[in-house]
Amino acid sequence: MRKTDKTRATALAELTSEPLTIPPASGDQPPQGTFKHWHRHLDSDGVAWVLLDKQDASTNTLSEDVIREANETLAELEAARPKAIVIRSAKENGFVAGAEIGEFKHMTDPHEAEERIRQGLEVLDRLEAFPAPTMAVIHGFCLGGGLELALACRYRIARDDAKLGFPEVMLGLHPGLAGTWRSLRVADPEAAMTAMLTGRTLNARRAKTAGFVDTVVPERHVEAAVRAAVAGELKTQRPAKTVKARLMRSKLGRQFAATQMEKKAAAQARPEHYPAPYAMIDLWRQHGDDMDALRAAETPSFAKLLTSDTSRELVRLFFLRDGLKNAGKQTGHGITHVHVIGAGVMGGDIAAWAALRGFHVTLQDREAKYIAPAIKRAADLFKQKLRRPGDARAALDRLTPDLAGDGLARADLVIEAVPEDEAIKRSVYETAEARMKPSAILATNTSSILLETLAANLQVPERFVGIHFFNPVAKMALVEVVTHRGLRKQVRERALSFVNALDKIPLGVKSAPGFLVNRALTPYLMEAFICHDEGIAPEEIDAAAEAFGMPMGPIELADRVGLDVGLHVAGVLRSEMGEGMPEIPGWFAKKVEAGDLGAKTGMGMYRWKDGKPQKAKLPAPPSPDLQDRLVLPLLNASVACLRGKVVASEDDVDGGMVFGTGFAPFRGGPMRYARTRGITDVVAALGRLAARHGPRFAPDAGWAKLGDKS
Repeated sequence: MRKTDKTRATALAELTSEPLTIPPASGDQPPQGTFKHWHRHLDSDGVAWVLLDKQDASTNTLSEDVIREANETLAELEAARPKAIVIRSAKENGFVAGAEIGEFKHMTDPHEAEERIRQGLEVLDRLEAFPAPTMAVIHGFCLGGGLELALACRYRIARDDAKLGFPEVMLGLHPGLAGTWRSLRVADPEAAMTAMLTGRTLNARRAKTAGFVDTVVPERHVEAAVRAAVAGELKTQRPAKTVKARLMRSKLGRQFAATQMEKKAAAQARPEHYPAPYAMIDLWRQHGDDMDALRAAETPSFAKLLTSDTSRELVRLFFLRDGLKNAGKQTGHGITHVHVIGAGVMGGDIAAWAALRGFHVTLQDREAKYIAPAIKRAADLFKQKLRRPGDARAALDRLTPDLAGDGLARADLVIEAVPEDEAIKRSVYETAEARMKPSAILATNTSSILLETLAANLQVPERFVGIHFFNPVAKMALVEVVTHRGLRKQVRERALSFVNALDKIPLGVKSAPGFLVNRALTPYLMEAFICHDEGIAPEEIDAAAEAFGMPMGPIELADRVGLDVGLHVAGVLRSEMGEGMPEIPGWFAKKVEAGDLGAKTGMGMYRWKDGKPQKAKLPAPPSPDLQDRLVLPLLNASVACLRGKVVASEDDVDGGMVFGTGFAPFRGGPMRYARTRGITDVVAALGRLAARHGPRFAPDAGWAKLGDKS
């Protein structure tokens, strides 16, 4: 490696808690090419250290030029004949995050895709065939194509902070650079298939148990592990060669296991919506006992998925997510202490999540009996999310009960999460403003009240912002950052940056009835109740929505959120919008008055047992017309939000509704679905529904501005 390359790699390494192991170069160097991404040198023992440091990027990915340079690097090393090759990342955050997705997002020809894939496969094959021992030393993330690169090496040495996985299924794909057959060749088949079918990452220890890596060591022992591998003394385990693995590779065992895997996949996603898991299972069912046949079948299967509508939409959403998460990154949030007022389910869980993400949090409520359940839920969350010894205790230490509200004077951000009552909220603000620092931000978690209304009596309204979380906080990725007239721009940017620091997706929205998510979702939910009022069974209504691609039906969703919450939001929107929002059926309010609130009380639209709704068996498939009755009001409301500039773009609508409600991701979001179906057709369908069911279906004026161009 050139001196400048070594200096850069060392500088990056010094940013980590344990500097990367890169032995000094010997005086006898291999020929040096002019490479942007790959840097290499021979150490005094004749071992070639090859470092990937993708130029002008914070993260390593396998782009076309990175793979091409890898091929040229291997050619030079074949001529230099080192004793072994060690592949490392010079990036502080990890090994390789996967393939460069952007290079594939416009690819529509499966044959072109196959050719590109084969070029990458040839390089990995060349690495696997190298005449000397090869090893990947992995720290941080090693995902997708990065794991496939590591699997092409003879040995895999993982640092104890490594995280390995195949996230391709999240993009509508399965591994495509020999990940299917190489993982099944070395790892436990069940563990390998589970990793590929779910996209879940494995920590270093679990990856070793599964067989993906050969040893796990701290950074200070990396060089010793490398020397042991070079000497042939590194003990390896190959779960793929166990009796269990042989049984699973047998035709009978494989058929049985594949059937069970399909049942699990079907519980999560329909094959017509998300074909990738089923394609992966089918590859293994047909070729699991023949690695050469599996290898040959992997490429055309991957290319077909890559050019499918589902993958295209999921890849688009990947970039939408990245775009939303970039909001506020240019501004530091300057927040270390968060004070949350209201220890109910939302407030308590917001406080817990902030503590989990490293913030110091004080949690205030009227009495200790209201705070205690929140602390217990937080402790459970920390145990679930934080695996290393002491981390859960440290997170709990960052979360402090605060009956007196002493944290108000120290907090950089105060979040109000009290009940949706204007008078209560204004009383909280009056007390909070008197004690807050001048530089602190005051935020509300309101889901339905206009910020202009809440800000009317504030002393400093320009620092008041909406930070609207969704329930359950730990699972819902989206957070709406709500602006209002007079909000200081820097406060908005700091709020967006804070949401990013929580590892959530911030969506900037304007103060308007229901903001984006509740404004668009409520007509969908209300139409479901109107359908039930007409005699349609809840099970049929839910089945229609699920057939469209929703993760769960509107009736079950309302039960899970709480019928009281739904009634309140619908009531607020009805009072704000009048005829623009469906009237709430009378029986719905009576159900709430009777205490049948859904999952949390055990009885709502369904009876609930062990956290699951008890649904009657559906006698027949739901009517296709029912899908339009449910989904088109959501689309209509989305267009109304665009027209009212609640959000800035169609992409914001799609990102908000997918990440905030789970709107059928494979359809790309409500606006993408409308574009794909055709604006003219959607407007005509709304007109037909309006003629049959009333003006609540009347097409919004915003449709006329969209046109039919895609």
